[in-house]
Amino acid sequence: MNEIAMTVDPRRSRWIPWVFVGGMLLVVVVNGGLIWAALSTFTGVTVGKSYDRGRAYNHVLQTAARQEALGWQAQVTLRGETLAVSVTDRQGLPVQGLLEGLLQRPLEAVQQPLAFRETRAGHFESSTGALRPGQWEARLLLHGPGGETFDIRRRVIAP
Repeated sequence: MNEIAMTVDPRRSRWIPWVFVGGMLLVVVVNGGLIWAALSTFTGVTVGKSYDRGRAYNHVLQTAARQEALGWQAQVTLRGETLAVSVTDRQGLPVQGLLEGLLQRPLEAVQQPLAFRETRAGHFESSTGALRPGQWEARLLLHGPGGETFDIRRRVIAP
């Protein structure tokens, strides 16, 4: 038996523990990269009091049903440094009123207030100033002639 044990070269199997060390090192490096990506990309934008908002979800459904019953349609367009909004009713007639709102950049929580003027019946415009390129969300509220409110949320792309 001693002859068989002497024929095995001990240098040949010395690399096996290093395979385990290398594998664990790879796991640590990959996990470190994922942790860095998760922590560096969070914008901090969250919904405040999310539990309370969840409990009031019936109110959200009622508001959506009220908006649907109005039958109003909005078209939001970003042209250069101008945000144009047109609102029509179910018959395609323009809806007049007072429009207010802001542009919000979802990734950076940057808000740009807007001051709308009605250029003609149902058509509103606001200067946006120079916007950073990318996606913005228009959060608008139209106060109609009969006291109705119409919530408008649209995504626009700044070139």
